[in-house]
Amino acid sequence: MGAGFEFKPKIIGFLCNWCCYGGADLCGVSRFQYPPYIRVIRLMCSGRVDLAFIFRAFSKGTDGVFIGGCHINDCHYNTEGNYDALGNTLLSKKLLKYIGVNPERLRLEWVSAGEGIRFAEVMNDFGKKVKDLGPLGKLEGIEEKELKSRLQEVTKLVPYIKISKRDKLSKHLENAEAYNELYTKEEIDKLFSEMVSYYIDPEKCKACMICSRKCPVGAIDGGKNKIHIIDQGKCIKCGTCFAACPARFGAIKKIVNDPVPPAIPEEARNIARS
Repeated sequence: MGAGFEFKPKIIGFLCNWCCYGGADLCGVSRFQYPPYIRVIRLMCSGRVDLAFIFRAFSKGTDGVFIGGCHINDCHYNTEGNYDALGNTLLSKKLLKYIGVNPERLRLEWVSAGEGIRFAEVMNDFGKKVKDLGPLGKLEGIEEKELKSRLQEVTKLVPYIKISKRDKLSKHLENAEAYNELYTKEEIDKLFSEMVSYYIDPEKCKACMICSRKCPVGAIDGGKNKIHIIDQGKCIKCGTCFAACPARFGAIKKIVNDPVPPAIPEEARNIARS
């Protein structure tokens, strides 16, 4: 690197429209100074920040992710949105740690619309922290290609996590310590070691269309007299198709922590009826 090179981190900020975004606006109007690293995405609620948003941001080369919302019990959406943000953020930190990424690259703060100076203080502190950590993966000692692979693996796992952990993710606890007790290291390990996928056996599929009609996200491609296939990119691992497939057919297979067989070619999907 040339002399005088200064690392300028990339930080994505997901800000709640009603509070944190207002605080950021007040900060600007008041001319409070903070590093210009953050790129803001305004959302109606911090609870809208999906787990997938966080890992997709990191997989795109973001060095830090900031989430800003209303103070606890001051959410504009039945006091629930920021609880969801808290649960998602703390789980994301554990997932980041599992794949070797420093969890301090992700930060959640409550900032009201009247706290312009607090927004500046938080951004100065977080900006310095991310700058000290350096480019994503460097301090962690992970090569770019390997890091991207790990982040994409977690992103693909998000639908399964949201289904399998929906009870815990819906809890509204009062502090971070209580949330931390929800997810043990063994539990996080198990998420990765027992990842579930679903596959339609072309030899057993009768094209009855029951599974495709019941799939909540339209992940099953099929039709009359046409062997069905599951779009793994759309599948949310909910198991609805597995439960819906008639037992006499047993065409849908539950696959645990193994690769999903490739889908049969389009020209081989037609079923000849006698």
